[in-house]
Amino acid sequence: MCSEIVTRFAPSPTGFLHIGGARTALFNWLYARGRGGKFLLRIEDTDRARYTPEATEAILQGLSWLGLDHDGEVVSQHEMAPRHVEVAHALLEKGAAFKCFATQEEIESFREAARAEGRSTLYRSPWRDADPASHPDAPFVIRIKAPDGGQTVIRDQVQGDVTIDNAQLDDMILLRSDGSPVYMLAVVVDDHDMGVTHVIRGDDHLNNAARQMMIYHGMGWDVPVWAHIPLIHGSDGKKLSKRHGALGAQEYQVMGYPAAGMRNYLARLGWSHGDDEFFSDAQAMEWFDIDGIRKSPAQFDLKKLGNICGQHIAVADDAALRHEIEEYLKAAGKNPLTPKQAEGLEKAMYCLKERAKTFPELLEKGEFILTSRPVQQDEKAAKALDTVSRGILRELTPQLQDVSWERETLEDVLNGFATAKGTKFGALAGPLRAALAGRAVTPSVFDMMLVLGRDETLARLTDAAS
Repeated sequence: MCSEIVTRFAPSPTGFLHIGGARTALFNWLYARGRGGKFLLRIEDTDRARYTPEATEAILQGLSWLGLDHDGEVVSQHEMAPRHVEVAHALLEKGAAFKCFATQEEIESFREAARAEGRSTLYRSPWRDADPASHPDAPFVIRIKAPDGGQTVIRDQVQGDVTIDNAQLDDMILLRSDGSPVYMLAVVVDDHDMGVTHVIRGDDHLNNAARQMMIYHGMGWDVPVWAHIPLIHGSDGKKLSKRHGALGAQEYQVMGYPAAGMRNYLARLGWSHGDDEFFSDAQAMEWFDIDGIRKSPAQFDLKKLGNICGQHIAVADDAALRHEIEEYLKAAGKNPLTPKQAEGLEKAMYCLKERAKTFPELLEKGEFILTSRPVQQDEKAAKALDTVSRGILRELTPQLQDVSWERETLEDVLNGFATAKGTKFGALAGPLRAALAGRAVTPSVFDMMLVLGRDETLARLTDAAS
């Protein structure tokens, strides 16, 4: 087996990128990236009846948002069909597969009899050892020869050794009567040809491993390392569904969660590194190992997701954060930022990032930057701008005209003004927030003044005082 680690993510393009699929892709990405290996992407589009190019694009966009870059070109399983057919015929030549001429009626008759007698309904074809000279001129499928007796052991890195009685394995179809390959064959051939060394996927595929191993053994190919990871459940312990929240990865982009926070949280769903909850991509790549994956299902918790995302927003680079917010607005179908708004938002990041768990929360705090004159006060802020407060603002504004626009100076001027009025600065804060932001809850008055600058601050105070 090649010493280079090669993993893959192989979604079916029948809908959005499910949050469970995103977690599977992340585990494969982390495992390969942390070991200098390759992370490949294959679209399993053999089911042409359900395939849609829009679904493929949605998957690609979801992976792009999450920052899970892949190596090489995207492989289309459908386009590899001639190779799948070639391998089926190779198995036929090796004696590991056979032509089966049984009709659907014959197969159903066998199963009805088996059910009536309490026997297994798994189909073992009477054609598996037939003399080719006895083959009729009739449609046929190509089936693999399931092993007679014994057991198959799936050596799984997460689940441990899983033993399957070979009596539970049927003579699986490889090629249909129309000559088209089945999914189970295609997966094995593609994984082999792509050089995949580690198959990390959901444990709902665990039983498939035993059936797929028949093909590996029949071709004399190395079996990859199996790692079947537990599924994700909701907070109530039941299989994740729409009632637990959004299921598509991109829905979380539209809700305004940062991609770094999403990666961090998804990595913690079913995997752990000691007690570490918050970590960077570099740390995740260094720490991630299959040994840390738990057997039991992980529980998706929106509150924990928000907490992790808030921590990532707080430490994010300001320019990168602004760019991601612009991408969020585009994905959510909201108005884009003007150049002036974008510049102001980046300048204000230092006072907006703390305690914001999503981009909508951050933008709400940054509304004073996004709004324009004349600032419209909401109901609560308007109450702070009564006749007395407007008079105070008229007195204050000239005193700010020529002062040095620095925090310490502004604090001295405003606190001195409050003292002269026989009150405390807190009494000024409400009218100032209303004047500068039109809101009762805002960042610090001093932060807003510094971000807005002298001219804009004085203009807003003048507007509110009139």
